[in-house]
Amino acid sequence: MKAFRSRRVMVATAVALALTPLSACGGAPQQASSAAAGGTDPSSFTVLTANENKALPATLDALAKGACSAENAALPLEHQKVAQADVVQKVTLLAGQGALPAHFIAGTAMVRPAGDLGKGKLVLDYKEALEKLGAGDQLLPAAAATVENVYGGVVSLPYQYNVEGIWYNKQIFAANGIQEPKTWDELKKATAKLAQAGVMPMTQAGAAGWPLTRLMGMYIFRNAGPDAMKDIRDGKAKLTDPKYVAGAQALADLTASGALGEGFSTRDADTSTNLFLTGKAAMTYDGSWLLSSINDPKRNTIGDTNIGFMAFPAVEGGSGSIDQFAANAGAVMAMSPKQFGPKVGEWLKCISKNYGAQALKDSGTISGFKVNEEVKTLPVMTSQIQEKITELKDPVLWFEALLDPKSNSLASTNVSLLTTGQMSAQDYMSALQKSVDAAR
Repeated sequence: MKAFRSRRVMVATAVALALTPLSACGGAPQQASSAAAGGTDPSSFTVLTANENKALPATLDALAKGACSAENAALPLEHQKVAQADVVQKVTLLAGQGALPAHFIAGTAMVRPAGDLGKGKLVLDYKEALEKLGAGDQLLPAAAATVENVYGGVVSLPYQYNVEGIWYNKQIFAANGIQEPKTWDELKKATAKLAQAGVMPMTQAGAAGWPLTRLMGMYIFRNAGPDAMKDIRDGKAKLTDPKYVAGAQALADLTASGALGEGFSTRDADTSTNLFLTGKAAMTYDGSWLLSSINDPKRNTIGDTNIGFMAFPAVEGGSGSIDQFAANAGAVMAMSPKQFGPKVGEWLKCISKNYGAQALKDSGTISGFKVNEEVKTLPVMTSQIQEKITELKDPVLWFEALLDPKSNSLASTNVSLLTTGQMSAQDYMSALQKSVDAAR
């Protein structure tokens, strides 16, 4: 705890130093996050990304050679790299030196209104900026809503946009006379029927924790409504309230029934994916990032035309809707208002209009940008999910999205105790609520 406080002090101090020149100029500090404030173009369009992210730099390079060649000629694209684990430290250092690049990766908490960069007005408001550039319609409504819900503002570009749901094996469903379950009770009946037939009903990577809390969280969103976790964050509800405890109990009951097969609590992601894509499990709850494995013929032996995708079922009597899918927009990619000059603005406009199609063509990556040209020969499921995302209107967040880091970790750590019968639903939620309260 002491180390955590010290680190926070270092972050706050560094960002405060970055703001000193603004305060010293006299008068009120400039609202740097506003596109109206303007900025000065740097000598290059420098983009700081994580080492682990290969797709984004490659797609930007392709744009620089093609659709955005004029923008690149006016302001050359350059790349900087940082290890994912070092992002917060690196960005904090750059902010403290007043040296943030034009476009940069950042930590989730940093860019929120109460975060270090957010409070310092060091992140651009994309919504305002794109509207002023005449490109306000280039972010898909669902993507813009997800970014705003997660970060408290449109301060990140959705270079990846993932929608979550239940993937299922059409052949196994047909062989066992099962239709897509529309309610939780129908899902339970389907899992029982599959188990009786000797088929693993559903596989989840329990070792990671979050693949289990996703099921619980979606039950809660269906039961308590789409604002369920916002209400927890804002103190309007508690995780110990009946509708939240019911979600933990539903997950505990599902695992106790054998629906996830033996060894689910120690199952890793690769094993879980292989169980589904080799036909050994009928379903898995996962995000559209699964498409990379679905589109790999070496991993997918059941064929992409044999895979269906459905919404998490409704909870009877609940306030949520089956039309509300959980979604996320990948890592934060912010822009510096200080360097948001006319040339950087042209880069942003070009990216917003062309990235969606370029990413689909190059790597089959689904983004939160409009696709403004036809992309042929897309894999079957990629095409279907792209269409689903384009039509998506009211996305919800995932269970841990608005929790503080400690509570986030606790949710994943304790879920194995919940799902293996070592912790009651009430005790699980009580421990988690205590953590949430301690972080306020």
